[in-house]
Amino acid sequence: MAAVSFVIPGTPTGKGRPRVTTIGGHVRAVTPAKTRSREGIVASLAMDAMFGRVATPLPVEVSVAIEAPIPASWSRRKKAEAIGKPCPVKPDIDNILKLILDGINGIVFVDDKQVVSLVASKIYGETPRTTVQVTEIGP
Repeated sequence: MAAVSFVIPGTPTGKGRPRVTTIGGHVRAVTPAKTRSREGIVASLAMDAMFGRVATPLPVEVSVAIEAPIPASWSRRKKAEAIGKPCPVKPDIDNILKLILDGINGIVFVDDKQVVSLVASKIYGETPRTTVQVTEIGP
């Protein structure tokens, strides 16, 4: 695998916080269903992009370009001006990245500790989507 890329359609979502409960005297952390579902979608898209190749054991660089939706309440002029501009609204970029990295862990790379470089941006876009590219670094 030299590089693999794929697009996650739709409004970007961040990884939800686990809910901690006590069951029979044991503490359990439960990942929210919405997060599990979204990680499954990311994993499925990553598997399709891998075309049957195995996860790389080499260090990788991950580039993520997030295009967030423009609020519907904005005027046509304000919407046109916003395209390509930084998007400083929720969800936080680090939560989006965590969901993506956890979703592709074990599919594109063996473990997320192999990510040695991470480049990410979040801008307003006409079509909400997230583009992910993973590139091997090394021999």
